[in-house]
Amino acid sequence: MIKHRDLSECHVLFDLMVDPAVFPFVRHKASSYEEYLFLTKQLIEAEEQGELISRTILDEWGAPIGTINLFDIEHQTGFLGTWIGTPYHGKGYNQIAKEAFFNEMFFDKQIHTIFMRINKDNIRSQKAAEKIPYVEKANEKWPEVYKQINTGEKSYHLYEIERDNYHLHVMREGTETVEVQLEA
Repeated sequence: MIKHRDLSECHVLFDLMVDPAVFPFVRHKASSYEEYLFLTKQLIEAEEQGELISRTILDEWGAPIGTINLFDIEHQTGFLGTWIGTPYHGKGYNQIAKEAFFNEMFFDKQIHTIFMRINKDNIRSQKAAEKIPYVEKANEKWPEVYKQINTGEKSYHLYEIERDNYHLHVMREGTETVEVQLEA
């Protein structure tokens, strides 16, 4: 359900990203296909430098439907950024993609904590995060991080996923490993 980023999928992803229901919540915005292609190339290069981790979310037929990323990696922590195209909202792709991504981050990449910065106006994302049993609201637990993400004009809630909580969830639920395609 997720794979390494590839420039060949940029046309489909750009068309999904510019939807007014998606665009405001995307971290790396592009106003043209060419700009999106350039930004994706930069993301791929930044991953090669260890600065972030970026994957494409796929539907069950292998078509790109969104992206999932770990930004600002520092001291085995990073910030999650996810978006999925509007035609795929409410169909369970978000949770499946996150579980595949978390499996890779926690078990293969040795990330300890994944933060989620969710815009207080983005009720859909807040509800999605709060449905996940291993996600905790962390505004008070990480006050310095909460303050850091709220220095601009927009206001955010801070959520966290810790490796131990995720691992415990996987063990309790007997969650099957979700397919992760890591071919280059």
